[in-house]
Amino acid sequence: MNSLLRHKGWTWGFRSTILLYFVILIVLPILGVYYNSFSLGFGSFAEAISDPIAWKSVFLTLKLAVIATVINVVLGTMIAWVLIRYQFPGKSLLNSLVDLPFALPTAVGGLMILLLLGPGSLIGGLAEALGFEIVFHQPAIVIAMVFVTFPFVIRAVQPLLEELDPSEEEAAYTMGAKSSRVFRQVILPSMAPGMISGGMLAFSRALAEFGAVVLVAGNIPGRTLVSSVFIFGEVESDNPVGAAAVSIILLTLSFLILWMINLLQMRGRRS
Repeated sequence: MNSLLRHKGWTWGFRSTILLYFVILIVLPILGVYYNSFSLGFGSFAEAISDPIAWKSVFLTLKLAVIATVINVVLGTMIAWVLIRYQFPGKSLLNSLVDLPFALPTAVGGLMILLLLGPGSLIGGLAEALGFEIVFHQPAIVIAMVFVTFPFVIRAVQPLLEELDPSEEEAAYTMGAKSSRVFRQVILPSMAPGMISGGMLAFSRALAEFGAVVLVAGNIPGRTLVSSVFIFGEVESDNPVGAAAVSIILLTLSFLILWMINLLQMRGRRS
C-alpha cells in the first residue's frame, strides 16, 4: 500500500482528481455568476447594482446579519462555557442538539419558527396583544439567522476552552485576582480567536440564508426583503443579471470574511 502511495503517477492522478473536483464544484459556479453579471455589458451590471431595491435588500441583510452574529457570539460563548465547565444531567443530549441546525433543512427551521411564533401560536398571539408582531417582520428574520448559524461560535470556542490550562487560572487566583479579572485577562483572550472566527462564519452564513428566511420574512422592499429572497425574485422574474449582480456583492463579502478568518488563524499559529 505504501509503495502505491509513493508512486508518482498515482499521486499525480489523485491530486488532479481533487483539483478537478474542486474546480467543477466551486470555481466554475463562481465564475458563472461573475460571467452572467457582465454578460450584457458593464452598463447593465451598473444599472442592476444601482437599483435602490437591491441596495436596500443588501443593507438590510447586513444589518440583520450583524444583529444575529452578536447574539450568537454572546449566547454561543455562554453555551460553550456551560458545556465545557459544568456537569449536569442531559449534557450529552444538549451537546448533540447544538449541531441540529446543520442536520435540518433550513426550510424546516423556518417552518418551526412560523409555527412557534406565527399569528396563530401562543407566543405570536401574546405578542400581538402587546402591540407588536414577530413573523413577517425583522425579528423573525433575525431569529431565523440565529437558528441556522447557532453552532458556529459554540463549536469554535469549545476546543479552546478544552485546551485552556487550568494552572493559569489557579495561578491568577493564588495571586489574589478576582473572578472577573481572571475571566478578562486569562480566559477571554484564550476564547477570543474562536469567538471571532465563529462569529465571522456565522455572519457569512447569515448573509446567504434563504430557506428559513423566505418562510418568515414579509418580503417588503426596504423593510423585510433580504438579499437572498431578492435574488430568488429576480430569477423568478427572468432577470439573471440583476440576481447575479447582488450575488457578486454577497460573494465578495464572503471571500473577504474567509480571508480574514484564514489570516487570524495563521497569526494564531505563529503566536
